Amino acid sequence: MQENLTKLLEIPPYGLTGEEKRKMLEEDFHELIRFHHSSCEEYGKVLDLLHYDTDKRSSLEDMPMLPVRMFKEYELRSVPRDRITKTMTSSGTSGQKVSRICLDAENSSMQTKVLAHIMSSYLGEKRLPMLILDTPMVRKDRAMFSARGAGIIGFTMFGRKPEYILDEDMNLDRERLKDYISAHKGEKILLFGYTYMIWKFVLNQLQEKNLSLDIEDGILFHVGGWKKLQSESVDTDKFNQTVRDTLGNVQVFNYYGMAEQLGSIFVECEHGHMHCSNFSDILIRRSRDFSVAGYGERGMIELFSLLPSSYPGHILLTEDEGELLGEDDCPCGRKGKYFKIHGRIKQAEVRGCSDTFEKKG
Repeated sequence: MQENLTKLLEIPPYGLTGEEKRKMLEEDFHELIRFHHSSCEEYGKVLDLLHYDTDKRSSLEDMPMLPVRMFKEYELRSVPRDRITKTMTSSGTSGQKVSRICLDAENSSMQTKVLAHIMSSYLGEKRLPMLILDTPMVRKDRAMFSARGAGIIGFTMFGRKPEYILDEDMNLDRERLKDYISAHKGEKILLFGYTYMIWKFVLNQLQEKNLSLDIEDGILFHVGGWKKLQSESVDTDKFNQTVRDTLGNVQVFNYYGMAEQLGSIFVECEHGHMHCSNFSDILIRRSRDFSVAGYGERGMIELFSLLPSSYPGHILLTEDEGELLGEDDCPCGRKGKYFKIHGRIKQAEVRGCSDTFEKKG
């Protein structure tokens, strides 16, 4: 597996067509399933309950998936505890259980390499001056950190002279922000943050003071928090327009990812489509029976990632709803599947799905 991942790093991150990719993925996921079945006791029990034959080669559609919720209930790891160098937690509101993701050095290193490879399609190889639309407090505990902190740490490798613009109390340091923009006038500036926090603590604070910035050339990557924004009637178009009205000439890219599959993110292209890279894939499942949905049909998102090697996060049924839009024919020129996300599915459907997997057999 490690050798195959290294080979993929030598070709463009969206260079494989659907036919080429499917053959490669089915072989690699077969090996991952066998490895995690023999290495993770809990994962092995699930596959045994499903009567899944790990010696038989299956199509992607027939491979076993774990409900992502299982990472909130169990510590799932496929390497000895003494090899774990990081334990990452998912984001969650107060009182909620969070996922715990066990990473060894090899898995963590590969996540970083793949993330950099994917982002090269959007940023090129040059590191840009970087504004982090968050507080430096998220980086305090490096051994036990959240998806938010991990995302920030991961993205800082694409920037130089990173500057956090929120203080410990989530107040916007407007003077520091203006000084940084002025100091890098004439350069492209990279901005990174979490969607809801950008809206609440950056854009709203600027709007309340009737202030706007004059970034001449910026590129913003943001992730997460759409559920809260939808409750405030903020959609993608409104968010993007407010960014441009408030921050200046900034190109906006949303991306989709989760703590359980960090590294193999799905980035929005210039046409507003989320894309699978060579390292990942997607299926849409009908909630009534988990059958595979067709193009343009809404359903539950199932994600595939080649990266998880220290834990069985390679094939996950998420708690999100989406639809597959096409494959290999996006106007942006990137190959592979592209899709749209519609938000979280109803909680009852999530629990029902999880129960189905836990009781099957």
